[in-house]
Amino acid sequence: MRQVKRAARPAAMVRPRVLLTPGRVIALSFGGVLAIGTALLSLPAATQERSATFMEALFTATSAVCVTGHIVVDTPRFWSPFGQAVIMVLIQVGGFGVMSLATLLGLLVARRLGLRTRLTAVSETHTVAVGDVRRVLMGVAVIALATEAVVAIMLAVRFWLGYGESLPRAVWLGVFHAVSSFNNAGFALFSDSLISFATDPFICLPICAAIILGGLGFPVIMELWRRFRFPRRWTLNTVTVLVGTVVLLVVGAVVLTALEWSNPATLGAMDPAGRLLAGFTMSVMPRTAGFNSIDVAQMQPESWFVTDILMFIGGGPAGTAGGLKITTFAVLFFIVLAELRGDSAVNMFGKRLPRSTHREALTVALLSVALVVGSTLAIMLLSPFTFERVFFEVVSAFATVGLSTGITADLPALAQLILIVLMFIGRLGPVLLGAALALSREKRMYELPKERPIIG
Repeated sequence: MRQVKRAARPAAMVRPRVLLTPGRVIALSFGGVLAIGTALLSLPAATQERSATFMEALFTATSAVCVTGHIVVDTPRFWSPFGQAVIMVLIQVGGFGVMSLATLLGLLVARRLGLRTRLTAVSETHTVAVGDVRRVLMGVAVIALATEAVVAIMLAVRFWLGYGESLPRAVWLGVFHAVSSFNNAGFALFSDSLISFATDPFICLPICAAIILGGLGFPVIMELWRRFRFPRRWTLNTVTVLVGTVVLLVVGAVVLTALEWSNPATLGAMDPAGRLLAGFTMSVMPRTAGFNSIDVAQMQPESWFVTDILMFIGGGPAGTAGGLKITTFAVLFFIVLAELRGDSAVNMFGKRLPRSTHREALTVALLSVALVVGSTLAIMLLSPFTFERVFFEVVSAFATVGLSTGITADLPALAQLILIVLMFIGRLGPVLLGAALALSREKRMYELPKERPIIG
């Protein structure tokens, strides 16, 4: 019998193969954990009275996995101990990184890593080289757990001896708030967050220390661990993050304390020492932690605006912090400075920046501004709240901070869904998510004619 050969399918008809790039793997992994968290929080055992609605469970799970701290229900009153434990686990997984945690567990079990796993972990942790993954992950895990343990012990002792809590309750409060603070989540087991402890340095300062350390970013923590005594050998990333952190903390503390000093609804009712402590605490929280030691809803509009700026800048890259990131803001600042000076190259702290860094910083900044502006406009059309409050909520969600003027629970479901998307994008980063969603990864093999438009 004569066989008839099938005509070859034209190349144009061949369906392109969807590649699981590191960006897509990370996005899918966060989405998977988010789905699991939503399902667990939807269980009757997760709540104390009525069962959570789908939107309440989804919003809380997203806020926990994305280490934000935004809430639509009162955490200590609505969620049961099981629900609170689920939230704490989601915070820990989200803060360390889903793929980083999976890679670490695989390393502990199999004691070897495949190339794909290494590349994914490199993408999430911003490790310099593939060979550094094993050492970085182990070091980060040790530092994170050690920091959380120390802070948990300090808080537990204070809750036990200073506030008369039973020992098991004090330990639970210490562990939960230590995990929440180091991972910059901001979930609290008190209905007023830290307002009842605003003037207590034994509660506020350990939490602030954990927030600052977690907000530095894992690469900075690892370098300080290895080369603390040799500052001349620190990388540009470490120097930039440390300098930027100190500047933002000092400026934020001074400005916010001055603006709220005479406000009877915030700092005005405290003694001078309490005002200074509360002012410093509120300058730490916009570093992407959602705790608050004063009533944010009663702050001056000028203080909201300053907080917006601090939240949008955020903390260090490749860690638990969100926002634009200190390094991105610093690169943009030095680009502007170099252009004003007429320099041919952009120099920062004694190092010259490659042009690819310029493009990446501009891309992150423009995408972030576009997301914040578009989301603010959309929520203003969906809700009756003023621009100042809506803008504050949007920046807080995008920067994974969690501070709120008190309108989150009253927003319509569609507006809350916008905040959910913002928290997810803010945790992954606009560039990483854009790379994960990119339809084409082909490199252009030609260049177009060069022509310069008029700028300014």
